[in-house]
Amino acid sequence: MSDTPADDLTASFRSDVTVELVKHTASDADVLFAARVSTLGEQSLEELEKEPGRSRGLINYLMRDRHGSPFEHNSMTFFVSAPIFVMREFMRHRVGWSYNEESGRYRQLEPVFYVPGADRKLVQQGRPGKYEFVEGSAEQQDLVARTMTESYQEAYRAYQEMLAAGVAREVARAVLPVGLFSSMYATCNARSLMHFLGLRTKHELARVPSFPQREIEMVAERMEQEWAKLMPLTYEAFNQNGRVAP
Repeated sequence: MSDTPADDLTASFRSDVTVELVKHTASDADVLFAARVSTLGEQSLEELEKEPGRSRGLINYLMRDRHGSPFEHNSMTFFVSAPIFVMREFMRHRVGWSYNEESGRYRQLEPVFYVPGADRKLVQQGRPGKYEFVEGSAEQQDLVARTMTESYQEAYRAYQEMLAAGVAREVARAVLPVGLFSSMYATCNARSLMHFLGLRTKHELARVPSFPQREIEMVAERMEQEWAKLMPLTYEAFNQNGRVAP
């Protein structure tokens, strides 16, 4: 769903998220030289120039037996644009992650809001730990889209009215909903990303099932795609061993 201008505001409504890999120092070789210092000491420096593909078995061993620290000697920085409620879920991941998010104290927040797409399952059935989501009816889809759009427009009108009256941005922002889009830079290493993926994706190869909210899973899936290209052997071992972080 692309951005759609509102009739009476400069607001726009999105059902997608943005994830861009903006910087990285990450490769399978980073895992190998870090692991081999245990037995080779300074001779492990010679491993920097060797082809990682020859050491697929070592990476799989480290993953399988959960020797995790060699997977920390790398870095990936992502730019993420997503609803505020997704950003708040990210803050549950603290070990191995660094965040810098745009501030509603220092800039006027843009009127970009989240409205679920037609493929977003809307109805929860069952109880916590055993619930599932199923498709919503056409009436429910229309209700969600209409109610969210109207609510967002009214909230942003109130925000603009306070700003126009000279109210500080940090006060006026209190009326804005968690469906507002925010942006941040998120930096992690492969080990912390694997832990994140294990919790925030639902995958057929996962040894431990997870039931993430769809919107943060959308972000996780895009991060996973980028990481898989950077560290294919590590990614392969992650999947072969049940998608459990070492």
